[in-house]
Amino acid sequence: MDCLFCKIIAGEIPSTKVYEDDTVLAFLDIHPVNIGHTLVIPKTHHANLYETPDDDLAHMIAVVKKLSIAVKGALSADGINIEMNNDPVAGQIIFHTHLHIVPRFEGDGFTHWHGSRGYNEGEANKVAEKIKDSL
Repeated sequence: MDCLFCKIIAGEIPSTKVYEDDTVLAFLDIHPVNIGHTLVIPKTHHANLYETPDDDLAHMIAVVKKLSIAVKGALSADGINIEMNNDPVAGQIIFHTHLHIVPRFEGDGFTHWHGSRGYNEGEANKVAEKIKDSL
């Protein structure tokens, strides 16, 4: 398999590890948004959120919580963003499930989406029904 993260797990590519257990590996992103930007990945290959087993996701988020507290404290960050990109249009460029822990600092210049277009009259209810019907 030609997956960058699988190669990191296998030790074929070096990484700066911050946490590891039987299920997940966490390491510093080599192109961080801010210093301390950490990636948490499952050790088994899954391309994205949709394909990752619920047990793996549950364990990942528990580790993300633990690491977020550690990153925030160690770096005296003002806050933490947890991010996950799924599919190319959402910004996913490595197709191995991963969560980003991004420490945030007042005035760091990292911006979020710039607002909402809002819903037209009755549109929110129609969208909610479509989602519920897809469950």
